[in-house]
Amino acid sequence: MAAIQIVPTRMELTRLKKKLLTAVRSHKLLKDKRDELMRRFLELAKENMRLRLEVEEGIRKSHEGFVMAKASMSAEMLHTALMTPGQELALEVRKENVMSVEFPAISRENGRGETTDRILADSRSAAGAVDIYPYGFAFTSADLDEAVRELSGILPDMLKLAETEKACQRLAAEIERTRRRVNALEHVVIPETREGIRYITMKLDENERSAQVRLLKVKDKMLKEILETP
Repeated sequence: MAAIQIVPTRMELTRLKKKLLTAVRSHKLLKDKRDELMRRFLELAKENMRLRLEVEEGIRKSHEGFVMAKASMSAEMLHTALMTPGQELALEVRKENVMSVEFPAISRENGRGETTDRILADSRSAAGAVDIYPYGFAFTSADLDEAVRELSGILPDMLKLAETEKACQRLAAEIERTRRRVNALEHVVIPETREGIRYITMKLDENERSAQVRLLKVKDKMLKEILETP
C-alpha cells in the first residue's frame, strides 16, 4: 500500500518524519489526558453513587411522610396546604471546564437573593425552618411537616447530584472520544507513517545504489574507450 500511495522523495521523507514525531507526541499527551479523565470520572462516579443513595433515602422518607399525612388529612386539605409555595427559588447554572470538558455548576438563590450556603444555614434554624412551610400549622399534620422538611433538606444534594451526573456523562463521552483518538494514532497513523518512512528509505537507498552502479558502468566504459583509442 505504501509503495502505491507514497512518492519516494526526500521531501516526502522529511514530511513523514515530522508527522511521526507529532503523532508520537500527540499519542503520549492523549494517553495522559485519557488517564486523568478516567481518574476524575471514577472520583465523580463514587460521589454520584453516594449522593444518589442519600437522595433516594430522603425521597423515600418524604414519601412516607406524605402517605401518613394523606391518611390523617383529607385530600382537599392536603392539596390546599401545598397549593402555594412558601419560598421562591432561582437557580443559576454556570459552566465549569475540566481538561476541555464543560459541565454545569448549579447554585441556587431564594427570593431574598441569598445563596445556597445561606439558605442551608437558615433551614437549620428555627426561623428558617418556618419559611419552608407554605401553610399554617393549625389544621395540618405533623407528618406533612416532616415530609416537607425532608424534601427541603435533600434539595442541595439533588442539585449536586444533577451536577455530578451530567459531569459523569460528559466525561464518559470525552473519554470515549480520547480513547478512539489514542487507538487511531497507536494502531493506524503511527504504524502507517513508520511503514511509509521505511518504504521511502528503502527506495532512496535502492535508487542510490542504482545510481552508483550506473556511474561505475559509465566509468568503466569511458576507461575502455580511452584504452582502445590509438
